[in-house]
Amino acid sequence: MKTKIIFFLFIAVFTCNQIQAQININDYKYVIVPNKFDFLNEPDQYRLNTLTKVLLEKHGFTTIMEDEKFPDDAVLNNCLSLKANVLNESGVFNSKLKVQLKNCKNEVVFTTAIGSSREKMYQVAYTLALRQAFRSFHTINYQYQENPDILAYSKNGNKVDNIEIEKLKEEIKVLKEEKEAQNNVAKNVAKVDTTLIEDTKVIESITKVEETVAVDVLTAVRIANGYQLKDNALQVVYTIKKTGIPNVYIVEDKEAIIYMLNASWVMEYYENEKLQSKTYTIKF
Repeated sequence: MKTKIIFFLFIAVFTCNQIQAQININDYKYVIVPNKFDFLNEPDQYRLNTLTKVLLEKHGFTTIMEDEKFPDDAVLNNCLSLKANVLNESGVFNSKLKVQLKNCKNEVVFTTAIGSSREKMYQVAYTLALRQAFRSFHTINYQYQENPDILAYSKNGNKVDNIEIEKLKEEIKVLKEEKEAQNNVAKNVAKVDTTLIEDTKVIESITKVEETVAVDVLTAVRIANGYQLKDNALQVVYTIKKTGIPNVYIVEDKEAIIYMLNASWVMEYYENEKLQSKTYTIKF
């Protein structure tokens, strides 16, 4: 009986925390995604920062990369935004990641469960672990709702009156007008030599055609647990094997993965310690 009571108390506390997290998280309009997580050696390594942005948007969040131009209201009031972070809690044999969202006061608003993978390649392991961690977002059903208390904060996290807010808006308006004036000057200079502009357009068109032609076309032939990718001469170029993630495959006999991105297939691998990528069109 005592065990049952403890169990139900645990369920009640967990449910309350989830409800509170949902209420709090809906108060925030944006999520800022850093260019580099602390446990990585370089920006967007293994494309984890890009994947974090994509998965947040999949769950309804409006995301901003930290080096992008911020919306006006996010500039005026940084308390409208949450800061996303991915924490590495990996062990010797497991890659373990969890996602955490903090507000402008450095308070944790939401933390996912830990996602894990036993894959040996970091690219695959981290991708699988991050996607698994994001399953926790299915429980919160995020939808932004204005919170008057948060709207009353300035970009420094201090409450301000409407006069100060209007002053900030006016400053932004002036900056916009100055930028538009600079753009107009640039447009007038560009009109001086229309021939040069037309030549540039022709060069850009040729470049785009060359880039399109450069994309290899492969044909997929189903095999056990994956596909053989053949070229136009029906020679097997790669053999790819399924992973636990849809549209993500491991390239056999090559330390590489291949995944779908914007209707194309991208293969990534390391060569001389540098990340390389190739784009393919695959016919299934």
